[in-house]
Amino acid sequence: MNAKVERNAHWQLQEAKAMLSALIKVAAEEPQIITVHGEETAVLLSMEEYRKLSPKKQSIVEFFQNSPWADVELDLERDRSYKMREIDL
Repeated sequence: MNAKVERNAHWQLQEAKAMLSALIKVAAEEPQIITVHGEETAVLLSMEEYRKLSPKKQSIVEFFQNSPWADVELDLERDRSYKMREIDL
C-alpha cells in the first residue's frame, strides 16, 4: 500500500479514481474525503462506519412504540357539542 494513501484523507476526484483500490483499504481505517474542484463532495467510509451512521429499519409499529410520546394518552373523543354541517349531495 502506498504510504501517501495512508496519511492523506483528502483526494481530488481524478486521484481517487486512479487509487480506488488503495483508498478502499485505507477507508477501512479512516474516512477518506474526495473533492471536486477543491470542494469536499464525497466521503469513502468503511462499511462498519456506514452502518453506524445509517438509521435502523423499523416498522411503523416499532416507530410509534419507540416514540418519546408512546406513553402519552390522547383524548380522541369527538366533541358532540358542535352542530353538524349539512351538505348537499
